[in-house]
Amino acid sequence: MCGIVGYIGTRSASDILMEGLRKLEYRGYDSAGLATILEGELHCVRAKGKLQNLQDKIAGAENPAKVGIGHTRWATHGKPEEHNAHPHTDTYHRTAVVQNGIIENYRELRETLKTKGHEFRSDTDTEVIPHLIAEYLKNPVMTPGSLAARDPFLEAVRATVNQLEGAFALAVINADFPDDLIVVRQQAPLIIGFGQGEFFCASDTPAIVPHTRAVLPLENGELARLTPLGVEVYTFGGDRLKKHPFTLNWNPIMVEKQGFKHFMLKEIYEQPGVVRTGLETYLDTDWTAEKASPPVTLGLPDDLLEGLEHVQVVACGTSWHASLVGKYLIEQLAGLPTMVQYASEFRYSPSPLTRHTLTIGVTQSGETADTLAALEMEQHRRQQTADAALAPRMLGITNRAESSLSRLIPQIIDTQAGIEIGVAATKTFTAQVMAFYFLALDLAYRRGTVSRDRMADILEGLRQLPAQIELVLESQERYIEDLAHSFGETRDFIYLGRGINFPIALEGALKLKEISYIHAEGYPAGEMKHGPIALLDAKVPVVAIAMPGSVYEKVLSNAQEAKARDAQLIGVVPMNDAEAEYTFDHLLPVPPVEELLSPILTVIPLQLLAYHIAARRGLDVDQPRNLAKSVTVE
Repeated sequence: MCGIVGYIGTRSASDILMEGLRKLEYRGYDSAGLATILEGELHCVRAKGKLQNLQDKIAGAENPAKVGIGHTRWATHGKPEEHNAHPHTDTYHRTAVVQNGIIENYRELRETLKTKGHEFRSDTDTEVIPHLIAEYLKNPVMTPGSLAARDPFLEAVRATVNQLEGAFALAVINADFPDDLIVVRQQAPLIIGFGQGEFFCASDTPAIVPHTRAVLPLENGELARLTPLGVEVYTFGGDRLKKHPFTLNWNPIMVEKQGFKHFMLKEIYEQPGVVRTGLETYLDTDWTAEKASPPVTLGLPDDLLEGLEHVQVVACGTSWHASLVGKYLIEQLAGLPTMVQYASEFRYSPSPLTRHTLTIGVTQSGETADTLAALEMEQHRRQQTADAALAPRMLGITNRAESSLSRLIPQIIDTQAGIEIGVAATKTFTAQVMAFYFLALDLAYRRGTVSRDRMADILEGLRQLPAQIELVLESQERYIEDLAHSFGETRDFIYLGRGINFPIALEGALKLKEISYIHAEGYPAGEMKHGPIALLDAKVPVVAIAMPGSVYEKVLSNAQEAKARDAQLIGVVPMNDAEAEYTFDHLLPVPPVEELLSPILTVIPLQLLAYHIAARRGLDVDQPRNLAKSVTVE
């Protein structure tokens, strides 16, 4: 989850590295550091805490170095202290390395290197890497096909990475090779950016798009040598590869706050536009029951979706909540049994193979380690069977069509949400849920499980959602901001929902936990009296989602049970609902909408509530403690 940046070219490396680290700080902010090469010497500066602490350290110090690497850290091995910050160097202070990932065999490598006289200064797994590189530079292995004679630095890095076990991305510089920047990828994302006489590397594209949109993602088992003259890509075996960059369809303005106090608030307000984009991309906006053509066009091959008997979804965190909404939609609209599993659990205890099964991986970044590993495992075990009915049918749902997910699984639904910087996902959750609406409607149309008139009604309801989200934002934010003042000292929240809105209760609780550090739990409303009701008293607010439909009266009844225990009740309810006004102490009303479509609206007040409670408590909303945006380690 850490952020890596690297630069080699004609401009000030430290300026470009700091700018890139600011764009990547959402990936980790325990500590940060830079290493540059100037006049044959390695210069390394590190600081504990937020990136501003590093900025303060280098302020006023002129550094015209033209090559360097930078890092912003999410701690795995070793506490967030300056001596554990990256970059890490070798004993001789000639090689510097930044890493995203985990080296699983670092202990045995560390002990071996100690016997050879190498001195270690940190508690991290990363520090073994510069020492290994230094060892191979000192004692190169001259084997057939070795690069050692022609390019000793590149060969030392290549030999080193072949000793490492785990998932990692690296950027490496050495003071004796000031015209080289070496980058490595193994199960952790890393991209190269191509400029005019300059080249960049980064863990994610926001660090590069201000300078270039021509990028090349490295694949697993690849390393590259960047010089002012160009880029060479090799396999871990030393074979030279021919690869070509592609152009990102991004604008740098997409990653700015544009007047909002926090990225999270900006991204909450971007949701009407995100939903509109999805509708314009995948729906026939003029479709009626009389049309012969399908209402949804996802661009997926027929053999992927025809003849299905089961659907299984793997995801993590907020994507798992979106997938639970998707399960409801696929089962209720398309009539397909659907199972949603945590990717981190599925990869170690996969369900038995079922025939004619579509496996869906959901990850906003397209880089979530557990989700990618689960999908790769499922793809492999299905490829090993001789039964054609068990053959893999794989689909990805992501906001990053250029990510590792799309290289693992060619069939992708791009959620079209645009870059999301806030660590707590908002607009990408909504975009993922919309992707499930489109998929469920496509499957329902193919299977004939929904009448054409009913399909037309659902499509019309979807078209109304952007304007309805805008109404919620316009009418609710000021009230929710004021309401948030009541919960500055609250320590526990309960969220209740039923049916399709149970996942929204889970998501609302997760948002509050992530950014306000208030303990919150989501429950199916009917389960409250089976245990959680014991938690209730006047100090524990209860947020209930009660939208008209099959479970509306049941949720109101469950809310009354909480009220009888003195809990303060907050209701996400339809506007102008007299019964809701009688039941709840505080109302977060949304436009009346049918139950099937309600999650897109009911999640908005819960996002605002979490945001304003956290902001009221003076917390860093965009960079909550202990979290990072893209979970690229297990």
